[in-house]
Amino acid sequence: MEKRNVDVAIIGTGTSGMGAYRAAAKETDSIALIEGGEYGTTCARVGCMPSKLLIAAAEAAHSVEKAHKFGVEAEITKIDGRAVMHRVKSERDRFVGFVKESVDSFDKKHLVRGYAKFTADNTLIVDDKVEITAKSIVIATGSSPAIPPIFGDVKDRLIINDDVFEWDDLPESIALFGPGVIGLEIGQALHRLGVDVKIFGRGGFVGPLSDPDVLEYATKAFQEEFYINPDADVTSIKQIDDKVEITYRDFDGTCLTSKFDYVLATTGRTPNVKNIGLENTSLPLDERGVPQFNLFTTQIGTSSVFIAGDANNDKPLLHEAADEGKIAGENAAKFPNVKPGKRTSSLGVVFSDPQLATIGSSYSSLKEGCFATGEVSFEGQGRSRTMLVNKGLMHVYGEQGTGLLLGAEIFGPRAEHLAHLLAWAHQQKMTISEILEMPFYHPVIEEGLRTALRDLNSKLHIGPEPVAGCIDCGPGA
Repeated sequence: MEKRNVDVAIIGTGTSGMGAYRAAAKETDSIALIEGGEYGTTCARVGCMPSKLLIAAAEAAHSVEKAHKFGVEAEITKIDGRAVMHRVKSERDRFVGFVKESVDSFDKKHLVRGYAKFTADNTLIVDDKVEITAKSIVIATGSSPAIPPIFGDVKDRLIINDDVFEWDDLPESIALFGPGVIGLEIGQALHRLGVDVKIFGRGGFVGPLSDPDVLEYATKAFQEEFYINPDADVTSIKQIDDKVEITYRDFDGTCLTSKFDYVLATTGRTPNVKNIGLENTSLPLDERGVPQFNLFTTQIGTSSVFIAGDANNDKPLLHEAADEGKIAGENAAKFPNVKPGKRTSSLGVVFSDPQLATIGSSYSSLKEGCFATGEVSFEGQGRSRTMLVNKGLMHVYGEQGTGLLLGAEIFGPRAEHLAHLLAWAHQQKMTISEILEMPFYHPVIEEGLRTALRDLNSKLHIGPEPVAGCIDCGPGA
């Protein structure tokens, strides 16, 4: 068996793994970058990029459907599922190609092909062919879709979101379980592309929302467009020939049975840490077998092992994985000189229509009596009405006494842009008054943000009570 000694070993070449490699390479040339699967990130292959390609096609179809509301007569004569999926896959492959180009630029002597397992805290075996002893190790193994046992009777008709982006054509019907970020995006997109979609959930959750008012508004809005039951009572799921038969109770309690071409499980993801030999180490693990780590250093306990990206099950987002990879790689290379890295304000976006976004502290994490909530409805907001996207509700949270921006939950048009403005302000620790001193153009959707901030400042007893229809806001602001 080949034996190698290195300063840093990195398991995985996804977003966090590549970030760790680049950071470590600035400090040492003694590196092993290990990958057993395909090069390329989850985002590029089966995540954010292919899903946005599917959403873009759905938005094109939806714009035609609602054109008559502007006085423009238009009609969809055909949605060519094969053409839709051809573009999704070809553009997806282009994005994956960029990632592969990045890996190709890495020093070839650092690359090790195969699946790594721990045999001790600082020793890895790769495919029983290479033994690597490393001063420090970074676990960047990503995550995989979680499949609940309820789907045990479904065989070849059970799919995950990864499978969607390998389709050659669109199916006629889908039962989707899990109205989280992935489920909402794919479910609504497929619906707008002519697929009969029903979405089932548990516990009443929709996306990342925890604010009860925003959650209720979003749920009703989605239900006006397609079938979604976020707290469904499903009594039976079984495959019969090439269909999946599902028995469930409708909103009025009626027991219904429907057949679908596929069941799509978007029921969360599981860190890829079960098959890497952690049982052979002294690393501290939680009840799920995931290493316990420091959020700011990514260090596992007091060891020389670090964990970054989806593998740590903290924030499965590309920008978070990139930050964590950089922190892990630098600390691994400089061990035992471990330092906390800079973390950014929490920011999450769901590319549904309307979009969902969360910034900073969620509603559920805030302590009652210590904050106030500013609100704006987009139903009457000027720019939103001109574009017929006037549906949504935004809540912004501020701290009593200091007036600091704490966070926000948004369901509304262009939420991705509103969320970025708020996340930047949150990271700069701005007060609501300071944000209100920033320029707001007219007419823009961001004027709705100003309305919510003025409402919040009033409730914090810092600013005056907002004047309805004030002149400086512009008409319909």
